[in-house]
Amino acid sequence: MPALFIGHGAPPLLDDPIWSAELNGWARDLPAPKAILIVSAHWESAPVSLSASGAELVYDFGGFAPKYYNMRYDTPDSTALAARIAAMMPTGQPVHQHRSRGLDHGAWVPLKIMFPEADIPVVQMSLPTEDPATLMALGERLRPLRDEGVLIIGSGFLTHGLPFLKEFRIEAAPPGWSTDFDAWAAEALARGDVDELAQYRTKAPGMPYAHPTAEHYTPLFVTLGAANKSDDPGEQKIDGFWMGLSKRSLQVA
Repeated sequence: MPALFIGHGAPPLLDDPIWSAELNGWARDLPAPKAILIVSAHWESAPVSLSASGAELVYDFGGFAPKYYNMRYDTPDSTALAARIAAMMPTGQPVHQHRSRGLDHGAWVPLKIMFPEADIPVVQMSLPTEDPATLMALGERLRPLRDEGVLIIGSGFLTHGLPFLKEFRIEAAPPGWSTDFDAWAAEALARGDVDELAQYRTKAPGMPYAHPTAEHYTPLFVTLGAANKSDDPGEQKIDGFWMGLSKRSLQVA
């Protein structure tokens, strides 16, 4: 299986025909996963924590239409995958298995589009740190899952300067800080330059506006760590902007 980094959007993504079609078409081109492990920007917790199988979705958003709070994404039992992941973690580094936390919107919104049948077991893993090197090492540790048919997904947003957006329309023109960061990242990804990407705070144009906090960018390093070669440029499958934010997404072998 490949590993992916995707932009996940807010719940209105479910009603966006353009981006939804891009995500769904991408998923149809993938090998059929036996299971999915997803790391979302919306669950920062250390030590590494895993979601509970069969738990209710997390509706971690506000101000949207009531229909979004009634949506479901009921997937098969994922207990075996969670146990497999826990067993892969280093000795002395505990893994917390939640009993009640389900998938948050950084996981279930894109998965509902990409795999609408909800017939694949899904485990969400928390984002335990912002440090790129540590997240790369985590992705590398998870890499063998790919040979077992598990699709590894880092779910974030390549730019996420929400406090600095001036309009919230899907078709809004992207601010300069968003286009500048997106262009820098696209070039670094095309070169497979992980060191450059890891030094985004000081190297990337558009900072700190593109990422006033890091959690929507750093899932990228779990994906890059899970690649067979960390400097594999992969394939940039989706580009463009959504509410002014970069939806650039990546697939690595």
